Amino acid sequence: MIDTTPHPTGTPTDRVDTTDWTALADEVDAHGSAPTRQLLTPDQCRAIAGLYDETERFRTTVDMARHRFGSGQYRYFTHDLPETVRELRAAFYPHLLPIARDWAARLGRPAPWPDGLEEWLGMCHEAGQSKSAQILLRYGAGDWNALHRDVFGDMLFPLQVVIGLDTPGTDYTGGEFLMTEQRPRAQSRGTATTLLRGHGLVFTTRDRPVASRRGWSTAPMRHGVSTVRSGRRRTLGLVFHDAA
Repeated sequence: MIDTTPHPTGTPTDRVDTTDWTALADEVDAHGSAPTRQLLTPDQCRAIAGLYDETERFRTTVDMARHRFGSGQYRYFTHDLPETVRELRAAFYPHLLPIARDWAARLGRPAPWPDGLEEWLGMCHEAGQSKSAQILLRYGAGDWNALHRDVFGDMLFPLQVVIGLDTPGTDYTGGEFLMTEQRPRAQSRGTATTLLRGHGLVFTTRDRPVASRRGWSTAPMRHGVSTVRSGRRRTLGLVFHDAA
């Protein structure tokens, strides 16, 4: 089948910078997640997905079934990140930072994040969180990811990004990105998002502010992946804090 995914112009940084960040922030506020524009070309998606078998690029491999996290596998990159991965993370941080600070203000929490990503990661390392948390995930038919939160220590950034590297409906079926929100004094709310190839999804790491009669309340959030029914699904996870 011919790949008809368009080829966006500019660099990954250009594509992040030209996102409508006002609209994206509003959607993250409303739902706890928001899709981005196309960030990667098909060739860039193939290049990143193809790194999975270059084991020297990764510090560890996690078998999800072994740890009862679901079924499938993911690998954490070393700090020697591929250039595109490094570029994307650096490009996202300054745009996500105002959202993070706004959420902290609403919830009356500290906002320890400095203007620069490298300074923030240095603070993580000083606190004992010095392991790379950038993730390349691979799912086959029957694989899934249990609902969870990526909290690796006290030093936490409240937003993450996941980028689809394969084409839904062509390379795989099923495998929707799932989120649940535990609302105050109400039943939990769930959402399912199909990740388009090369597109990202900004989503909540742990919890987010929601309006209540008494001001702002904390809504715990979890994310996971529904069962892949056929094919192979690969994604890139950008995390803005390091792991203990």
